[in-house]
Amino acid sequence: MLTWKDVIHFSVSQNPIPDKRIEKTEEEWLKILSPEQFRITRKNGTEAPNSGALCGIHKAGQYNCVCCDAPLFDSSIKFESGTGWPSFTQPIKENAIKYKKDSSFGMVRVEVMCNTCDAHLGHIFPDGPPPSGLRYCINSESMQLQPESTDKKERTTNEG
Repeated sequence: MLTWKDVIHFSVSQNPIPDKRIEKTEEEWLKILSPEQFRITRKNGTEAPNSGALCGIHKAGQYNCVCCDAPLFDSSIKFESGTGWPSFTQPIKENAIKYKKDSSFGMVRVEVMCNTCDAHLGHIFPDGPPPSGLRYCINSESMQLQPESTDKKERTTNEG
């Protein structure tokens, strides 16, 4: 389980090595992303609080990067933070996320990005629930929900 100390280390030292890398030109990203997705993921934008489609969604599944489809978060670690953005306590695996110190807007924060394609996702804060105490505050426009497959649900139900 990642801790705030790990996050700070990654943001100022060396990030985890991704399983793979995807790099595209700005023109290539513009062809596959909506204008709002491009603004947020490629230009470090932020959606307005409580405006994202994934804020109130609590379906079982996996949240993937909207740019490269890399797995980012599992729905089982999503929680209601009251901030207006989807919030998670841990990434789906340690090397799914890249961390960067962000000193914009007169404050110091830690930006989180997709470690596969460098898409801006949001920020992380040390005010989440136990046991990690982490809150990944993520823009809805930077993710897509891949619902849990019906086959998996049926297998789990039939096995139980």
